[in-house]
Amino acid sequence: MEDLARFRRALLAWFRKNARDLPWRRTRDPYAVWLSEILLQQTRVRQGMPYYERFAAAFPTVEALAAAPLDAVLKQWEGLGYYTRARNLHKAARLIVHDRGGVFPVTSAEWRMLPGVGPYTAAAVASIAFGERVAVLDGNVIRVLTRLFDIAACSDAPSVRKRLWGFAEELLSPASPGDFNQAMMELGAVTCLPRGPRCDACPVRAFCAARRMGTQEDRPVRAPKKMVPHYDVVVGVICRRGRYLIGKRPAGGLLGGLWEFPGGKVAPGEDREAALRRELREELGVAVRVGACIATVRHAYSHFRVTLHVYRCVIASGTPRPLGHTALAWVARGDLRRYAFPKANLKFIDSAL
Repeated sequence: MEDLARFRRALLAWFRKNARDLPWRRTRDPYAVWLSEILLQQTRVRQGMPYYERFAAAFPTVEALAAAPLDAVLKQWEGLGYYTRARNLHKAARLIVHDRGGVFPVTSAEWRMLPGVGPYTAAAVASIAFGERVAVLDGNVIRVLTRLFDIAACSDAPSVRKRLWGFAEELLSPASPGDFNQAMMELGAVTCLPRGPRCDACPVRAFCAARRMGTQEDRPVRAPKKMVPHYDVVVGVICRRGRYLIGKRPAGGLLGGLWEFPGGKVAPGEDREAALRRELREELGVAVRVGACIATVRHAYSHFRVTLHVYRCVIASGTPRPLGHTALAWVARGDLRRYAFPKANLKFIDSAL
């Protein structure tokens, strides 16, 4: 790009005047910056703000986070989704406290050694908190760059991603790398929008090749989305003497470490009630009588959708054992909120129990 200095000055001046007032921008505390970057992965700022404030209040330092049990961490994360982020955040906090004596990594290379920290997050934290001259590349920055340079090739292709990293590094302000990276992200978040980009309000519109060519609405070019599969899931609500039976999911898989009402997928051609009897036999080692369906809940994950069919059940024989869970608990209705549940479970807990 010609006249890099003018581009940088225009973007930084705009950012310093117009940047949203966000709590993690009021500090260079690496814990606050790191927490915000992890929490905002796959999450918009408006949605993530209350979670950030709640999480930071519960665990104000890396030492507090490291000392907390995982269940408490997952409870604060409840409803935000992508729970692997929370588990890795907790694991990394313990590594920082116990293995590094509470000293944070400084360089992006050091940050990448922590669980859950990839190239983007490492660069963001290292540049914002420590001033390392390293560029970032997230979805917002990709959109800005593909428009600035009018890139017609698919931005998902590895070769194009490599080019985009090169552009990001070329543009980076060596004097203010943290502010510049935030400015690029902010530009994509509030001005260079996916649809209907606000070109007239863009501080660097004079440098934008896509705007000159009239192709800004066509950038970035993305690979076609795959069809999202759908699954029917049956869930059993078993109540005994005013207490409900819930199980804790294994730590390693989807929604690991969260509590749930037992159940599972309906196999092709399988009757729902038969599927529920099978699932509870496999997960709990009990035979049940399936009662009324008390709720139907639709929920979308990143790569699939589910419809939960929730039934009241009574144990006909057997004693529940954690065959499909790491633990079971009988919990009073008023105490369910103490446990961290997947969002789909929360939908019917509030409406049907």
